[in-house]
Amino acid sequence: MKDNLGLYYHPFPENKQVRVYVREGEGTIWFRLWSRNDPDLWKEHGWVPYGAIKQAMAAYAKKDFDPKQVYDLEVAKMLLRTGT
Repeated sequence: MKDNLGLYYHPFPENKQVRVYVREGEGTIWFRLWSRNDPDLWKEHGWVPYGAIKQAMAAYAKKDFDPKQVYDLEVAKMLLRTGT
């Protein structure tokens, strides 16, 4: 999907209040979280390259947060390919 902030997907399909925006640059895919319930999230957390997310995945392996679900590289690639 696309809006004035860019291309995005819903990492939790049942929760349309959270979006992950994607863009491509500097040879990688970048991600950025947005939440209707936390407007400061967009301001406080900038764009993050997939390499940094991949490194951080090990730290979250045993916690409730699943970065693989939130930061879905395949969904991001599809969005960037189609532009919608």
